[in-house]
Amino acid sequence: MRIWSIILAAGRGERMGGPKALLVAGGESFLARCARLLHPASVQSVVAVVGHEAERVAREAGLPADVRVVTNARYGEGMLTSIRAGLDAAEAAGADAVLLHPVDHPLVEPETVDHVVAALLGGAVVAVPSYGGRRGHPGAFARAAWPALRSAPAQEGARAVLTRHPEWVVHVEGGPGCRAGVNTPEDYKRLFKP
Repeated sequence: MRIWSIILAAGRGERMGGPKALLVAGGESFLARCARLLHPASVQSVVAVVGHEAERVAREAGLPADVRVVTNARYGEGMLTSIRAGLDAAEAAGADAVLLHPVDHPLVEPETVDHVVAALLGGAVVAVPSYGGRRGHPGAFARAAWPALRSAPAQEGARAVLTRHPEWVVHVEGGPGCRAGVNTPEDYKRLFKP
């Protein structure tokens, strides 16, 4: 199975005062960290979907050379447009499944990614990690789910697929990092104390 990781990094980061992709965790940008964590041996390629300040983000993120950068000119219309841009790249390259991961969740554990990938390899159409009874990231979507993902309502995005097709969803164990999102400066300070 050819699995691609798609990192959603196109947003403005308004509450953070700039692109969250360029925030730093452990000496590397959120985007570079996510790219490293989402590229285990079982994942063939990583795509970073950028939008707001796309050139700056691609230039300053310190991405590994093998990460493909896709620019989403429609990022202002919501995250679903970035999902579609990533799916377009994965589909054109013949991928069978994708991991979708927002860049503002840089603490996902390698074991969580491994559990999600194992569920895909075991035949799951959709695999989602959970921690503390709540869904987290990355979410995995086999090719059979892509039409539903592409046609999801913009305001619901990928959640619509989980809600409308519960029979597809396999829940796997995730670590606390799958739920640790950075949306505000307070989140950043709490998770990355100097």
